[in-house]
Amino acid sequence: MAGIAAPHASRGCAFGDFDNDGDLDILIVNLNEPPSLLRNDLSGAGNWLKVKLVGVKSNRSAIGARVVARYGASQQTQEVLSQSSYYSVNDLRLHFGLGAEKIADLEIRWPNGARESLPKVAANQLVTIREGAGIVKQEKFSARS
Repeated sequence: MAGIAAPHASRGCAFGDFDNDGDLDILIVNLNEPPSLLRNDLSGAGNWLKVKLVGVKSNRSAIGARVVARYGASQQTQEVLSQSSYYSVNDLRLHFGLGAEKIADLEIRWPNGARESLPKVAANQLVTIREGAGIVKQEKFSARS
C-alpha cells in the first residue's frame, strides 16, 4: 500500500511481468527520482501464457501483430503496440490470463497480413514465436513466491 499512497510527481506508467512470475506488475516513472515498481505478489491458482513475437518479413519487434488466444469457452485478443503512455512502453510480450485452463490455441496475424495457427500451447510459460517458424523457444519460470 505504501507504493500507492506515497506522493510522487509521475510521468509514465508501464505494465509487464517484471519479475517473471506470471502476473503483471506496474512500473511508474517518477520525475527527478527513481521509478516505483509495484509488484503484484498475490498468490493464486490461475494459469497464464506469455507470447513474445519475432518478426522476419514483418518488422522485427512485430509491432502491429495481433494474437488471439482461445481457451475453454473464452478468447482474448491482444496486439503488440509500440507505446502505451507518456514516457513509457508496456512489455512487448503479450500476457494472457487463462484461469483454470491449461492450454490455449493461438492465432497470429502478422503485420504483413500472414497468419499462423498454433494449437494446444501449454500454459504457465513464455513462448517465443518467430514469424513463419512457429514456436522457437519455451521458457518456464519459477512459481510465485
